[in-house]
Amino acid sequence: MSSSTIRLVHFTLQEYLSDDPTLFHNPHSAIAEVCLTYLNFGFVRDLSPTLRRAPSTTPLLEYASIYWARHTRTGVTENIKILALRLLDRFDEHISVQLLYHYDQVVFFPLAWVNPEKLTGFTGLHGAAFFAIEEVVSAVLGMREWDVNAADCTGNTALTWAAMIGHDGAVKRLLERKDVNPDKPDTKRGVTPLSWAAENGHEGVVKILLGRKDVNPNHPDTFRGQTPLLWAAENRHEGVVKILLERKDVNPDHPDTRYGRAPLSWVAGNGHEGIVKMLLERKDVNPDHPDTSRSRMPLSWAALNGHEGIVKILLEREDVNPDHPDTFSGQTPLSCAAENGHEGIVKILLERKDVNPNHPDSFHGPTPLSWAAKRGREGVVKMLLERKDLNPDHPDTSYGRAPLSWAAENGHEMIVKMLLEREDVNPDRTDTEYGRTPLSWAARSGHEEIVEMLLERKNVRPANVNQTPQSVALSEGHYGVARIPLERGRVNCAAARLSSPTSLPPPTMHPDASRVEIQPRSHDPYTGITGSSGQPGLILAVHSEQPRLLDHSDSVPMSTDSGLPTQSPWWSRPLSTRPLKLYFRRKKNKPHPNHT
Repeated sequence: MSSSTIRLVHFTLQEYLSDDPTLFHNPHSAIAEVCLTYLNFGFVRDLSPTLRRAPSTTPLLEYASIYWARHTRTGVTENIKILALRLLDRFDEHISVQLLYHYDQVVFFPLAWVNPEKLTGFTGLHGAAFFAIEEVVSAVLGMREWDVNAADCTGNTALTWAAMIGHDGAVKRLLERKDVNPDKPDTKRGVTPLSWAAENGHEGVVKILLGRKDVNPNHPDTFRGQTPLLWAAENRHEGVVKILLERKDVNPDHPDTRYGRAPLSWVAGNGHEGIVKMLLERKDVNPDHPDTSRSRMPLSWAALNGHEGIVKILLEREDVNPDHPDTFSGQTPLSCAAENGHEGIVKILLERKDVNPNHPDSFHGPTPLSWAAKRGREGVVKMLLERKDLNPDHPDTSYGRAPLSWAAENGHEMIVKMLLEREDVNPDRTDTEYGRTPLSWAARSGHEEIVEMLLERKNVRPANVNQTPQSVALSEGHYGVARIPLERGRVNCAAARLSSPTSLPPPTMHPDASRVEIQPRSHDPYTGITGSSGQPGLILAVHSEQPRLLDHSDSVPMSTDSGLPTQSPWWSRPLSTRPLKLYFRRKKNKPHPNHT
């Protein structure tokens, strides 16, 4: 029979424990005394303070160094206080500082900035503030004359440690000293105690520090130039932001110096609606304030990161421009949302009459539709195509490529299909940089389904003078794509030109491969184009796995038609003149009797 009750094996032990109720009255205090006693032993104090690990002869040293304060916080006895003062008296020379550093550089992250060989200046006062035991801080302050504004090896004062960790009592004790500077920044990043408390969300410490007249609530650090409000806003500490915004002398629109982003810009990009609302309640906040690094507005940051609620809040303001491009890439909020596939935001923006759906950015010139087609955002493409004023064939300014070209290259079949359903889309548009059509881009990338879709269109040329889908596909190793035009009878191999024969496989053939020379016919639209050897036509080597184009240096025992459709169906024609799809579809090609 099982139960959730744990019982002692023998009742006599239960009787013994019941007779002495004070035996485990305060276990944490007992453990704290043991740890502090151990740390104060002479053989421990004599250990070198530069040791990075506790010696094997001191198994309790690491635990005692790290956890004595945690046990002490549950209840400080007079004996514990005496033992703690003895330890902290020469704390900067004790090995426990090194053990703290190597225990967890994430928890004790400010120590991670320091060279472990130079862990100096971490005095007993810094240690008391770090461990944040109010009674111990008071006792240490009365132990000797301290320089309360002295920085340790991390660049922090004792007050900075207490504010950073968020211990109100230790902060109060330190602020009782008249010689303490409550606004002194650390020497590493220039962050004040108020900024540290705001960054970590310690509302009690923030209130205590703001009660001092000698604390500047707008003091920017030297690391990124962030004020306490910006630190709190960026880290989503809504309570601290509320406390700071109640101060009339707090500038709610102060940007940092590294990126030039104001608090509203950071919270709009991070998606904290509560802080956005609080900031917008201040009349001295510009909701359309661009940053200096990218000149991106809060609306663009929200659209870029997909924060639909914040986009709605900002668009309710009359002083927010919903179509304002940034100066870094020239992207509008709609373009940012379309590129990243945020359909809800795209829908909200497209409902606005003052949003231009054809606005190209200034970097490469793609429109929102081009961005969506390139990234494969099917839902966004569908919504954009529903706008009557949208130009679905708008090429970008840098490459001259339309949305169909980008979708074909990247293999987005559904987007290609949607674009081909539009009568105002040219499926054979040639870009201005490489002279490639959507068919050539799809063949180059090996997208067979898109190649087939494009070849179904009568207004798509299967080849042009500069590029043929089969030559491009073969040069990239996409043999399946090269097969499609031949099977559909949409290929004119005589129109292909071997501009760089060295990029193709060498002209050696498998002994079982079929060799066919394809000559142009009188009705072929592309004639007069020669192969690399200067002779008309090209040779196509058809093997079971790797068809390829060959040079005329190979001997060709027979000639046949180019495979274009004729009046008679292919199955009624002689075997030697049937379309090449028979050779491609065989798993193992045997030489034709006429070839021997």
